[in-house]
Amino acid sequence: MTASNAPAASGTTDVVLEAAGLTKHFPIRRRLRTLFGEQRAVHAVDHVDFVLRRGRVTAMVGESGSGKSTVARVMAQLVRQTGGKVLLHGEPVNAHGRGFRAYCRRVQMVFQDPFASLNPIHTVRYHLTRALKIHHSDATAAELLTRVALTPPERFLSKFPHELSGGQRQRVAIARALAAGPEVLLADEPVSMLDVSIRLGVLNLLRDLRDRLNLAILYITHDIASARYFADEVLVMYAGQVVEGGSGEAVTQHAAHPYTRLLIASAPDPDRIAGQALDVEDGGTGEPPSLIAPPAGCRFNPRCPHVMARCRVETPPRLAVESNGDGPHWAACWLYDPKTVAEEAS
Repeated sequence: MTASNAPAASGTTDVVLEAAGLTKHFPIRRRLRTLFGEQRAVHAVDHVDFVLRRGRVTAMVGESGSGKSTVARVMAQLVRQTGGKVLLHGEPVNAHGRGFRAYCRRVQMVFQDPFASLNPIHTVRYHLTRALKIHHSDATAAELLTRVALTPPERFLSKFPHELSGGQRQRVAIARALAAGPEVLLADEPVSMLDVSIRLGVLNLLRDLRDRLNLAILYITHDIASARYFADEVLVMYAGQVVEGGSGEAVTQHAAHPYTRLLIASAPDPDRIAGQALDVEDGGTGEPPSLIAPPAGCRFNPRCPHVMARCRVETPPRLAVESNGDGPHWAACWLYDPKTVAEEAS
């Protein structure tokens, strides 16, 4: 079986932003070099490929430390990649100096903590008008607030961040991102620090902005349930690599990779009887691997109950998963290579 559902070619008209073999390693302190003097590094992201399309939401799901936030920061060019390319409309990005500001006009980021991303000594008016001036926009601060449903805008312009609720602060942060007139929003866990009661409102706002402005959105989250609700496509990250991907329904309703099944089994379920044991038949035990010295082959193999000999030595490619009528679906798992399974059985 061959790899399938690879990212579309850069020339595809609706593809705005693309990661091609994206890699980010963080060097660690010199005193932790090996005996042979080699510089060791944290392999935060390794060979990640995906595309962001106009009018669509791509969710990247994984546990803390899986590398998903690092992907967002590299795509925003807040940190530079170690390897691979970031492509904007098919052209490699070189966001330095003035080029960085031009890139920011098209690719904006919404951070996890709105209180930390807004300067506490400045008003909402200052945050928005400054962004409008930097990006030479003809819009007004009042118009931006109206776009994010903070109305009447006059009520909020003179307020400081500490005078707003968490949801209102995040809406201001989103409004500030819209000041640049972007084509892409990189939303790094935008609702994880908000009260449960207001998370849905912020996700619905982002969905509305996607539809009205034809935005491409990368939604970073550890909550696979919200990914199913909000995203058109879901990518699952584990230990710096994407291990499964496909349409939101396909990945969340018919999970293929053992790690994705573990994520879903671990999610809170109101229909589960209190105290009932989780069904982790396809999940794993133990801790995620060290990203300083990641295991060879599939990085999930030390925890996987279905591990085969090949899993420990070869990294699986993207292999097609049988469709259940929910759209394209693939998993980087040798369980979906019939030849490998047959060899193990013999």
